[in-house]
Amino acid sequence: MTATRASIDTVIALFEREGYARAEPAILQPAEPFLDLSGEDIRRRIFLTQDLDGREWCLRPEYTIPVALAHIAARSTEPASYAYAGPVFRMRANEPGEFAQAGIESFGREDVAAADAEILALAVEAVAALGLSQPRLLMGDVALLAALLDGLGVPQAARRRLMRAVAQGKGADAVSALDAPAAATEATHAGLLKALEGQDPKAARAFVEDVLSIAGISTVGGRSAGDIAERFLARAAERDNPVSDEARALLGRALAISGDPDSASAAWRKLAGEAGLDLAAALDVFDERTGFLAARGVEVGNIGFSAAFARNLDYYTGFIFELHDPAKPELKPIAGGGRYDGVLQRLGAPGPVAAVGASVWLDRLAGATK
Repeated sequence: MTATRASIDTVIALFEREGYARAEPAILQPAEPFLDLSGEDIRRRIFLTQDLDGREWCLRPEYTIPVALAHIAARSTEPASYAYAGPVFRMRANEPGEFAQAGIESFGREDVAAADAEILALAVEAVAALGLSQPRLLMGDVALLAALLDGLGVPQAARRRLMRAVAQGKGADAVSALDAPAAATEATHAGLLKALEGQDPKAARAFVEDVLSIAGISTVGGRSAGDIAERFLARAAERDNPVSDEARALLGRALAISGDPDSASAAWRKLAGEAGLDLAAALDVFDERTGFLAARGVEVGNIGFSAAFARNLDYYTGFIFELHDPAKPELKPIAGGGRYDGVLQRLGAPGPVAAVGASVWLDRLAGATK
């Protein structure tokens, strides 16, 4: 406990020096935001209880959502930066269910590339202050892949399958997930999909929501009836708009891109030029971030970028990263984070809020090599 307190004092002092105000959300949190954002699957990994009215509460499984909810409740329209450190509670395989976590969150900054670089650089500085001066740094960029999928016109249902396969670590082989579901799965929903063909989108959505209402379904896996309706509509549209062989080949090439950020950017620009796609906006942010990282003293050449690197792709919207202890490659990441611009609006903010952050697992840093 003494070592943990010392680690907390160290990282909080570092983050406060950079202008991040300490946030201390309650340990007991309403469970609904975590279930809504992460789906019902998280239920088996968090510690739940109920109040006298039957509302579910949980021990704080992480800090980002509580910090974001507090920021939303403050109704501030100004950029804000927060730091935190303390215990969190989550079931983890072969690791304690209570552990110490520290981190930072930045909300509302319009200088996206600079904010991204600051978060990553501070994560590197924090783990160095706690004993790991040369972490292995992995990076990806959801925004680049999203821009490519947009340019290729990949239907939403196929897009979700691809992103899920990438998140599962399938690399370039994730392209096979673009294939439509098996015939048996298709047959299960064939009647509903047929009924949606040719309908006005608004009327089609209302139709699906009515069907779900009749069946007594309001939410499934944290998704509302409206969300489920959107997925049926996307599946119906996909039947008439299959992914071409050319698009599949291009996606396979993109997912195979890896190396340091500069070489990866060059490979992406070459691919976009050959395919006649305009990915300039996403790549310009990528390159600008690399420049800010170099300016903050991060060894860009030591960053391992992979287009197929993934964290939670339903959550992140831009760059993502993890820090690992190179002396303990079998361990999970000691720090990680990225950009998640859509989360605060999903939690109740009146509009989109730029957001980027990082978390450090203090227990995994114990005994890290210098």
